[in-house]
Amino acid sequence: MAAIVVSETMEGPAMQQLAQRFDVLHDAALWREPDRLKAAIAGAQALIVRNQTQVNAALLQDAGALKIVARAGVGLDNIDVNAATEKGVVVCYTPSQNTLSVAELTLGLMLTLARKISAADRHVRGGKWARRQFMGVELAGNTLGVVGFGRIGVAVARIASAMGMKILAYDPFVAADAPILQELHAQLLDLDTLLQRSDFVTCHLPGNEQTRGLFNAEKFAAMRPGAFFINVARGEVVNEQDLLACLANEGIAGAALDVRQTEPPREEPFAAFEHVVLTPHIGAFTEQGQRRVLEAVCRDVAAVLSGQAAQDFVNFPQPPA
Repeated sequence: MAAIVVSETMEGPAMQQLAQRFDVLHDAALWREPDRLKAAIAGAQALIVRNQTQVNAALLQDAGALKIVARAGVGLDNIDVNAATEKGVVVCYTPSQNTLSVAELTLGLMLTLARKISAADRHVRGGKWARRQFMGVELAGNTLGVVGFGRIGVAVARIASAMGMKILAYDPFVAADAPILQELHAQLLDLDTLLQRSDFVTCHLPGNEQTRGLFNAEKFAAMRPGAFFINVARGEVVNEQDLLACLANEGIAGAALDVRQTEPPREEPFAAFEHVVLTPHIGAFTEQGQRRVLEAVCRDVAAVLSGQAAQDFVNFPQPPA
């Protein structure tokens, strides 16, 4: 019986080093088969996942030897932290290791929308050269509304501010006198006011009951007709049917989506729009970001299995005695 079960794709030197110290079962297809995964972790001490494996109470029920569940990523949507805590299982994640990667993709998507890069690329590949139809806008001087002013939202705001953008922020958990607002000359506003005043709106909210479907017909209607919407956070934050209707009615100028309600989408209605940019949830997928993520996950797993404390824990650093 393996000491560590890895249920999704994890590749890199840190994982290789972990396998040299512990018995590791690495099966990237395990997340697709809950019964087989449940059997695999029955005697395991650690489970390492990304975002596909559903770590719920039923999965943990018979995992009596489990000491730690480590999530290679930021969100904990797929992990029942309360169920793990009740069983005395440490839950770890990587809260900051891929922040820069996601922030840079956000700016890349903003530039792609502003300068119509994807459409222009397809145009030239088709043997055409009608450049006047690709008149774009500069980011400098425009207003960026950052919805969710946590680590990633702040990182995006820093880069955008350096590029000459004005920053508006919405986050119910950020105080009006937070130093970061003064540092970035950012205004903290309610969501509707931010939407009304922004040329670009970028979403960096977690996926939960409070945020599910937050961006709906009402919110898209509050945006400026010439504004752009970017989502690199969680797909369930957006009502995709409402966004499709808004785009079809030219309610906004365009959108960029790295995350979707269903991944991968069963069909792709957004592909019909030239002013939409689509990527397959690649926000954290840089060589540097993934190296940092795996290093952090493997560090914490090795620490807990060696009787030491984890660093990036959610509930407690070590299993209760």
